[in-house]
Amino acid sequence: MKQHTYAASGVDIARGEKAVSDVKSMIHSTFTSGVLSGVGGFGGLFELPAGYKKPVLVSSTDGVGTKLRVALMAGRHDTVGEDLVNHCVNDIAVTGARPLFFLDYYGTGNLDPEVFGAVIRGFVRGCRNNGCALIGGETAEMPGIYHDKDYDLAGTIVGIVEKDDIVDTAGITSGDILLGLPSNGLHTNGYSLARAVLFEAYAIEQHVPELGMTLADELLKVHRSYLEEITATRSLARGYAHITGGGIEGNTARLLSAGLKLKIDWQAWRRPPVFDLIQKNGNVPEEDMRRSFNLGIGLVMIVAPEKAAALKSLLQKRGEQVIELGEVAG
Repeated sequence: MKQHTYAASGVDIARGEKAVSDVKSMIHSTFTSGVLSGVGGFGGLFELPAGYKKPVLVSSTDGVGTKLRVALMAGRHDTVGEDLVNHCVNDIAVTGARPLFFLDYYGTGNLDPEVFGAVIRGFVRGCRNNGCALIGGETAEMPGIYHDKDYDLAGTIVGIVEKDDIVDTAGITSGDILLGLPSNGLHTNGYSLARAVLFEAYAIEQHVPELGMTLADELLKVHRSYLEEITATRSLARGYAHITGGGIEGNTARLLSAGLKLKIDWQAWRRPPVFDLIQKNGNVPEEDMRRSFNLGIGLVMIVAPEKAAALKSLLQKRGEQVIELGEVAG
C-alpha cells in the first residue's frame, strides 16, 4: 500500500515552521510596550495603554483584492502587506482611533518562504510606520484551495479612541465643504477592472509613456496611510471618508444624515494619468469610473466653511496638496 504523508499531500509543516521562525525578528521589531506575548503563542496579549477614561476599541478587517495578481505577475511581494496595513489603519482612523495592533492571514497552495518573507516585510513596514504591533497571524498552506504559488491576504486591525473623542458626523450640515487629499494611484480598489483593460494593451513590465514608468511600478504603488493627517486635523474637521470600493461619492455619502447629499465638482482636480489610461483603453463609462476607483482622491474631509481655510493651511504646511471637491447640499 502506498504510504501517504502530510508533506507528500502538499503541506510541509516543517517548512512552514521555519518560514515563521525566519521572520520572528522582523515581527518583534513592531512590538510596542503594550505587547505582552511573543511570536508563536495561541493568542496575542495586549495591554491597553493607561490614561484613557472611557476607552473604546475600534476594529476592521480587509484584504488586498486582485492587486495580489499584479504582485504575482511582477514577482514583487514586499508592498502588498504594507497596502493592507495602511488600508486597515485608514478605516479606523476616520473614527478618531489610533491603531494598537494588527493580525494577518496568509493563505497559499504551496508556501514559498521567499515570497512569504517579502509579504511579512511589507506588514512590518506598515505596522512600524503607523505605530502598531504585528501581534499575531495565521499562515495556512492549503493545496486544492489555492493553486500553486497563489496566495491570499487578509488583515484585522484593532485601535483605540477615547469615547468622547469619537468622530461624530451628526454635525455635518448643508454648506459644509468637501476637501480631498490625493491618493497614491489605485490604492487597493478597482484592480479587476484595471487588469482587464490594461493587460490587454500592455505587458506588466512595459514602460508606459503616459505613466512615466512601467505598468508594474504604477499598479504596485503603496496605498497611503492618512493617520497623521487625520490626527492633525481632528479639531477642525466634522468627518472623514476613506475612499475605497464605491468611489468618492459612495464612501463620502456614508457620513451624511437623511436629507443631505453631495455636490461634487468632478472637474476640480486633475486625475492621475492611470485613470485616464484605463478609461480610454477600456472605453469605460464615466459612471463606472466613479464607482470603481478613487480617481486620485484617497481621503475626503468634511469641514464647516469657517474652518476650511485653517484646515487647508495646516495641511499645506505639512506638504499636502488639498483639493476643494465641492460641498454638502440639503
